[in-house]
Amino acid sequence: MKRILSLVAFLLVAFGPALAQQRPQYSQYMMNNYLLNPALTGIEDYADVRFGHRQQWVGLEGAPVTYYVSAHMPIGKQATRVRNRGRGIASTRTVNRNRFSTPYAHHGFGLTALTDKTGPLRQSNFTGSYAYHLPLSTKVSISTGVTAGVLSRSFNPQEATFTNPFDPSINSDYINNAYFDLGLGTWLYSETFFVGLSGAQLIKNRRDLNAAEGDGNGGARLQRHFFVTGGYKIRVTPNFNVIPSVMVKLASPSPVSVDVNLKAVYADRVWAGASYRKDDAFSAMGGINISHIMDVGYAYDFNTSNLSIANTGSHEIIVGLKLFNTNKVICPRWMQ
Repeated sequence: MKRILSLVAFLLVAFGPALAQQRPQYSQYMMNNYLLNPALTGIEDYADVRFGHRQQWVGLEGAPVTYYVSAHMPIGKQATRVRNRGRGIASTRTVNRNRFSTPYAHHGFGLTALTDKTGPLRQSNFTGSYAYHLPLSTKVSISTGVTAGVLSRSFNPQEATFTNPFDPSINSDYINNAYFDLGLGTWLYSETFFVGLSGAQLIKNRRDLNAAEGDGNGGARLQRHFFVTGGYKIRVTPNFNVIPSVMVKLASPSPVSVDVNLKAVYADRVWAGASYRKDDAFSAMGGINISHIMDVGYAYDFNTSNLSIANTGSHEIIVGLKLFNTNKVICPRWMQ
């Protein structure tokens, strides 16, 4: 049974979109919604850099492993220094000099590099993003963003065992190929709520456009992915907030996926949360804003699906850096 599980995982991802989505799975997307929605590009007052690693289904040979680095920052965003409510600590609020007028609009630019390996299949994304943030009032803003880049998929036959090593599909261009990746998103936000809608892999590649119905290669086509999310901050005390949120993922013909989350934040320093992914997993997570430069988050997933008998769960860690953070903001102002 050498490397058989690797082969099974490969087949599920490469040829079974009805069974598995093509984008990597994240548990801590609340710490980095930028990965799912380009409209968050440049939302904060500093350059937000994040390094992520996810080891999924530990104990299952050939299970997905994801690495990524993302970075985005605002351009033309003006800020003033004000007092943080409840603690008397200076922080940044982006406003006009006249605090009763509408804040200025600004731009954001970002980059992402990601590698997702499942058995012998490797998928890499290299994308850039742009967003425009438009204040609607002194408290509410809306942004729209676009991300574009290259998505490459490659297959290493040395990591799998085949009954027919001469099968032409092993070296098919559908597996070893590069695609143009385009995503769009919008984000309505304030200090107390957010609502977002985004789409990824929106453009069909040339082979998809030329492929005939029933040609047997439909499983290799890129799936369009859509994400709908929303959350609300409940201020329990001046130093304690609770943030319930939900996200719906659609990637036809895959089943609809729903995440329900609850995050609690104390003194803008320490946070803990839990998440339930419908018919898939429970997640427990936590993190700390170590300083105005660094924060760390960790999540553990316990499977509730049939895969639970073959693995010991999933681990995910994120390390964040707040560069050019001249006003020493500890906790992001805008909920992510």
